[in-house]
Amino acid sequence: MSAARAIGLVLGVAADGALGDPRRRPPVTAFRRLPHRSGVLVAGALVAGGALLERAARGRPLVQATATAVTTWAVLGAAGLAQQGTELARDLEECRFEPARTTLSELDPRVTEGLTAIALSRASVETLAENTSDAVVAPLVWGALAGVPGLLGARAVSLLRRARAGRRGHWVVDRADELVHLLPTRVAAALTVLAAPVVGGSAGGAWRAWRRDTIAHPSPNAGRVEAAFAGALEIRVGGRTVYPHGVAELPVLGVGRNPDAGHVTRAVELSRVVGWLAGATAVVTAVVVGLRR
Repeated sequence: MSAARAIGLVLGVAADGALGDPRRRPPVTAFRRLPHRSGVLVAGALVAGGALLERAARGRPLVQATATAVTTWAVLGAAGLAQQGTELARDLEECRFEPARTTLSELDPRVTEGLTAIALSRASVETLAENTSDAVVAPLVWGALAGVPGLLGARAVSLLRRARAGRRGHWVVDRADELVHLLPTRVAAALTVLAAPVVGGSAGGAWRAWRRDTIAHPSPNAGRVEAAFAGALEIRVGGRTVYPHGVAELPVLGVGRNPDAGHVTRAVELSRVVGWLAGATAVVTAVVVGLRR
C-alpha cells in the first residue's frame, strides 16, 4: 500500500506539471459556484466517497496508485499557481496594473481595485505564499497521510473557505480550515527555509521572520508561510488589507524593502521549489506511514 500511494503521488504531481492549469479542473471551480450549505455537503460527500474508494483499493496496488494519481492531479494547484504568478510578475514589470488586479482577484479574496504597484507586489507575494501552502503543500501532506480522502478534504476546505469568506456561517468553514492546515502550514514554512538559498534568498531571514513575526498574526496558519516568504526574499509584507467584508489591520511580516515585480518573480520560483520539496516529502511520508501500518 505504501508504494502504491507513493507512486500515485508522483504520477499526480507529474500530471499537474504536464497538463497545466488547474482552473479548468472541476474540483477547483465547483465549490466557488455552490451556496455555503451545499458546498459543505458536497465537500463531505467527496471526502466520504474518497474514503470508500481508498478502502476498496486496499490490497489492489494498481487501483490505489491510479486513484491517488488522478485525485492528486485533480486537486493540486502548483502548475496553475506558477502560471498565474508569472502573469502577475510580467504585468507588474510592464506596469499593466488592470490585468494584474484581475489575476490577483482570481487567487485572493481581497479587494484589488485601487492597489498601487507596491501594494499589488505585496499582495502578490502574500497570495503566492498562502496558495503554495493551501493548494500545493496541504493536499500533498494529507494525501501522504490519508490517501484520496486526505487529498480531497484538504483542497475542498481551502476552496470553501475562500469562496464563503465574509458570508453568514463562514466561521464554521474558517475553523475547519484552521484545523486542517495546522500541520501543512508549518511544513510549508519549514520547506521555505530550506528552499530560500536555491532562489538566492535567505534561509536565516525566513527562519527568523517565521518565528518572530507570526506571533502577532490573527491567523494561526497563514501568517507563518507569508512571513517565511518575506524573510526569504528580505522584504516586508502585511499591513492594511481590504476585503469585501471589511478591513483587516494585519501585522507587518519580515524586514527590508517594499516588494516589487522582481520579488514576485522570485516568489514564483520559491513557490516552485517548495512544491518540489513538498512532493518529495509526501512520497517519503507515504512510504513511512505504509511501513508503520
